[in-house]
Amino acid sequence: MQISDAESVVMQALWNQSPLAAEDVFAAVAAGQGWQEPTVKTLLNRLLKKGAIRAERDGRRYLYAPVLDREAWLGQESEGLVDRLFGGRIAPMVAHFTERGKLSKKDLAELRQLLEDLDDDR
Repeated sequence: MQISDAESVVMQALWNQSPLAAEDVFAAVAAGQGWQEPTVKTLLNRLLKKGAIRAERDGRRYLYAPVLDREAWLGQESEGLVDRLFGGRIAPMVAHFTERGKLSKKDLAELRQLLEDLDDDR
């Protein structure tokens, strides 16, 4: 399921807390994005049509909740990124970020630990 960058902002609000009414989603995302309430409602409707969220009537309003699992979406997005930009290989991606100084000493230590843990599991 393809989720746009703008839609992912709305999804993040719903993953953080749900169910939420449209005005609550707006309150959660508007300040950081500079969006108006109609924009948020449009994004909610798009996500409904895609089946990424569901809406349940609550009196005169609807409450929205995610259907799309965040971890499944992250997996799909990260695999797509690695495939598109690095030919499906992780090592060139790490090299790319290392060469541009985007990996801190802490990041490198965490990567070393991950690799050691992988070696221990095999």
